[in-house]
Parts: sequence; C-alpha cells; structure tokens
Amino acid sequence: MTLAVTGTIGIDTVRTPSGGADRILGGSGTYFSAAASLYGPVRLVAAVGDDFPAAFRGVLEHFKPIDLAGLETRPGSKTFAWGGKYLADMNSRETLFTELGVLAEAPPKVPVAFADSRFLFLANTHPAVQLGFIDQFPHRTLTVADTMDLWINTAKTELTRLLGRVDGLVLNYDEAELFTGKRNPVTAGRHLLGMGPRFVVIKKGEHGALLIHRDGIAALPAFPTEDVVDPTGCGDSFAGGMMGCLANPSGWHHVTSPAGDPGSFDSIRKALVHGTVVASFNIEAFSLDRLKALKPAELATRYAKYVAMTSL
Repeated sequence: MTLAVTGTIGIDTVRTPSGGADRILGGSGTYFSAAASLYGPVRLVAAVGDDFPAAFRGVLEHFKPIDLAGLETRPGSKTFAWGGKYLADMNSRETLFTELGVLAEAPPKVPVAFADSRFLFLANTHPAVQLGFIDQFPHRTLTVADTMDLWINTAKTELTRLLGRVDGLVLNYDEAELFTGKRNPVTAGRHLLGMGPRFVVIKKGEHGALLIHRDGIAALPAFPTEDVVDPTGCGDSFAGGMMGCLANPSGWHHVTSPAGDPGSFDSIRKALVHGTVVASFNIEAFSLDRLKALKPAELATRYAKYVAMTSL
C-alpha cells in the first residue's frame, strides 16, 4: 500500500569518536525514506533551498522507490543544516549549530497525487506542522508520528493535540520520561496511550526498543554490531524499516513480514524487527552510504541472524 512521509532534508556536519564528515546528506525524511524504500515505494514531502547539491538529489534518486514529486526546491532559500558531536558512548550528543533555513518558512505542499496514501509517517518537526499535514491525507489508515525533547518543552499543547490524532508515536526513553514525568518506560508508555495513540514505541538506543500497545508489551534488543560509525539517522531508519514493512508486507520476499491489521500488536511487533535490522546497517557509515550499498542478501542474512538470536 502507499506510504508517505513528511520530514526534513538537511545538510549535516557530524563528529563521532570514529571520525567526522562535513556537509553530508541528512534529515529525518532522508533517512526514513531510504530505509522504507528497501521494502517498497515511499512518497517524500519535504523542502530544500537552492543551495541543495545536485549530487544529494542524485543520492535520493538512487533509491528508486522514493517518489520525489513532493520535494520542493525553493529559490533564494537555504537548506536546513545541522551540526552535532557524539560523545564517547555514542548515546549522547551535543548540537554544535542549527540553521533552520526552509524550516522557518511555510511547510511544503502535499502533491494531489499523494493524497490517497494509506500509511503516513510524520517525521520529527514542530507538532503544529505535523497536525497541518494529517488532513491532507484523507485516506490514511495508519498514522505514526515522531517527536523530540524540543517540542515537548516548547510545544506540549500542540503535541498533546497531535497524540489524539495519530495511531502510533515513536520517541526515545528520555523523551518519554520528559513528556509524562514517569521514569519507568512501561508506565510512561501507558500514560501516552491514554492520550490517544494505539501504540507507543520507546527507543532505547543500544538497548533496543520497547513496544507499549493497547493489546500487549514487547521488548526488542538492538542487533549487536561492531561497526559503530555514526548513529545519526538511526531512529529515522528504524522507523522507516518499520513503516516500510507495514505498508508493503509482501515487498521483501526474503523475510517474513506482518499481514492483516497493520496496527495490531503482532504486526507492529514483527515490523519492529525489520526496523531494528535496517537501523543496524545505518549506523555503520556516515549519511546514507551504508544503506546505499546494502544488498538484499545482506539484509536477509542479518534478519535471519536477529530472529535466531532472539528465539528461545
């Protein structure tokens, strides 16, 4: 089925204990779309400035299932830019700079051809902007949103309204505690369910993810990888793998994908395995370098290893 994502495309400068990279392709919509495209078509709605390198557009075009009809290039505007430095444990980072560029302008328009999308992911941006996108997809059957601490601190009213409009929410452990005031992630997740969503996915970095669903709870470990280069975009690629799998349950013939109700506990739990495996590749290189080089057989092999690792 059709999957659309609204999110950012950015130019990143990243420093990690393993090295650094200047002015590389990044952004929540970028990582999500690349990951989701491993399973099937994905429609990207985003905006960039006229400083956006043609080579970066070429990278996005490499992932052929990504429909770029919703990518606006705005003359006279600047592309969103971000710089960050990861600390030794790779779980914490410092923001070095943020240049909003087009993010300070009106949101991009949703192409008419995208309006029939059945699956919608609202990647991290201001919750008021996320709310504005929802009704532009009147045929949506599953809507999931991401958020961050900035919006919890500065736009909690809008974020609370958003939770009443979505089926699922993705956020990390610290953000769940900040939003709810509950330190226990299960308690925090149940609190968030009371605000509207059918399920909440709480990311815990190298410790995996926790699914709090109205019909059950599941804990998934991360895939143990030795090649940790850059964590940037791992949360977005995690969500992309999850949503790509849900939208295209038969799109990846090498592995078992969920079928039936895409919002059910069993469907989300199985889809999170795919998200976990895809994110484990993303972390192995800067930008989209690893996902761009990823071969179907590699994904299938790691999926099988993960399933074996988690089976008793």
